[in-house]
Amino acid sequence: MTDAIVDVADPINISEAAIEKVRALVAEEGNDDLMLRVFVTGGGCAGFQYGFTFDDSIAEDDSLITKNDVRFLIDSLSVQYLGGSTVDYTQGLDGSRFVIHNPSASTTCGCGSSFAI
Repeated sequence: MTDAIVDVADPINISEAAIEKVRALVAEEGNDDLMLRVFVTGGGCAGFQYGFTFDDSIAEDDSLITKNDVRFLIDSLSVQYLGGSTVDYTQGLDGSRFVIHNPSASTTCGCGSSFAI
């Protein structure tokens, strides 16, 4: 049985902190079908912005990544901007949030939620 809808190597890396946070949020919602969707949209102060949402269905063009029984989705358009990136979860004085460490980004905004390539 395969964990991928699209037959590719994992297009992104996922930190243990992100895995544990998604696991906790899925348990809190009480819906084992939930997966964290990681995506890129146009906008933000640098040109593109990262987005995160929970989804309980897989689209035909999605890549499904399973890490320690936690599932993440990336659509085919976002893969081209996120390849080689790492999804992380941080907690600090400025709050807690999912973040992307993207080696392909040539510039990022101050908050780190938008980027340019």
